[in-house]
Amino acid sequence: MNAEQMWNKFVSKNQNKETQYQSWAFGVAADELADLVLRGIKTGTASAYPIYEAEIEALPKNGDYSVILDSKDEAVCIIKTTKVYIVPFREVRKEHSLKEGEGDGSLEYWRNVHAEFFSKEMSEIGKIFDEDMPVVCEEFELVFKP
Repeated sequence: MNAEQMWNKFVSKNQNKETQYQSWAFGVAADELADLVLRGIKTGTASAYPIYEAEIEALPKNGDYSVILDSKDEAVCIIKTTKVYIVPFREVRKEHSLKEGEGDGSLEYWRNVHAEFFSKEMSEIGKIFDEDMPVVCEEFELVFKP
């Protein structure tokens, strides 16, 4: 099922009047991370703020809906953003690493994995990652799964 088909099912089943949604896959290990969302383990994600600037893309905001895709661009579920805040990488807290639900849930694991991922992303736009880089922390709830 593609994103539009899943969105239409969600709207029909929930009589939702909202018409706007995004569709995207998690940056690394899309299938594994989507599965964590389906199982209720992953309720947060983080993005490099400079990527939004470089791609002239709007930041997520409370109330946004997103169709989560797997590595084959198939729709997996729909989430609704409940909280968005921006902090320097070094100030991301353990509470957020737990919401991301990855690895052992520790802040150390989160920092190691995200420093590597953000370093690659930043190099792709000609910038260098550092721990003062702003990070967009997003919290969400699972609102629909097939």
